[in-house]
Parts: sequence; structure tokens; C-alpha cells
Amino acid sequence: MAFDLDKAIRKIPDFPKEGVLFYDITSILTNVEAYNWCIQQMDLFYGKKKIDAVAAIEARGFLFGSPYAVKKGIPLILIRKKGKLPGKTVQKKFALEYGEDIIEIHQEDIPIGKNVLLVDDLLATGGTMAAAAQLLTEFGARVTDIFAVIGLPFLNYEEHLKDYDITTLLNYEGE
Repeated sequence: MAFDLDKAIRKIPDFPKEGVLFYDITSILTNVEAYNWCIQQMDLFYGKKKIDAVAAIEARGFLFGSPYAVKKGIPLILIRKKGKLPGKTVQKKFALEYGEDIIEIHQEDIPIGKNVLLVDDLLATGGTMAAAAQLLTEFGARVTDIFAVIGLPFLNYEEHLKDYDITTLLNYEGE
């Protein structure tokens, strides 16, 4: 029997600004059945693949990457905004719709020559995910797959991520 994940996702109109429909995954986290289903789906997609580590993007990506990494007994790599990690980091600057941002990873956490699953909660334009994949790759890891709970393909994330296998559990189309 298929699980209806859409029913577990709270939709908030006009957030964070007028005209935007926000897909709030916190309602998945309060629904044990939905949250567990998401992690089970990750295992169905990646359980037989050679994944050596999970890299999760701040902060909601941590919520899906962490339980999967624990389930598989593999390391979790945190990808954070600039200035949030205390050790020696490597960073990547990338363009946003209006401006730039910087992400960082502890350099010693990057598994050189190993296969990495890159995880976030929502995949929109793909800019952050592409920057994270590039950063991991530049420092020796192999990003084999990209996972997000929600995909917004109408924002053309595949344009930035054409070199990666992408899995989303639920896609929403633009109005």
C-alpha cells in the first residue's frame, strides 16, 4: 500500500513572502509514520548501493540524513553555512537568486575516494545542492546520488544537477 506523503506536508501560502507556497516538512517530523516512511524509502533507493557516507545540508537535511546514516552505520558529514563549523573547513561560494552564500565542510570529514549520498529536505533551484556536490568532489569524495524529500522541478534544479542521479519522494509542479 502506497503512503500519501502529500497529506503529511503542511502547505503555508505567502511564506516567506507573498506569492510563495511554502512546503513545511516539520509536519513530517511530528508524524512518526510519515517520517519513518521517508527513511524507509531512502533505504529502498540506496540500501543496495555502495554508499560510504551521507552528506547533509543545513539544517533540515540533517533531519533525514542523520537517521539514514545511523541506520546504515556510515558517517554523517555536515554541510553548513559559513562560520558555523569550528575546525578547519573548506568552502564554496555560490549564487542565490539575489546575492551569494557560502557553505563549508570540515576538511577532515570529507571521505576521499568514497561514495557519498547528498541529502536535503527540499530541492528547488539546485544551487545549494550543486555547490555542496562540487565542494565534496573538489576535495576528493565521489557524490553518487542526491536525495530530497520534496522536489520542485518547475524551478529547474536538474539544470544544475545533470551529472547526478536525483531522487525525490514527492514533486510539486508550479502554478
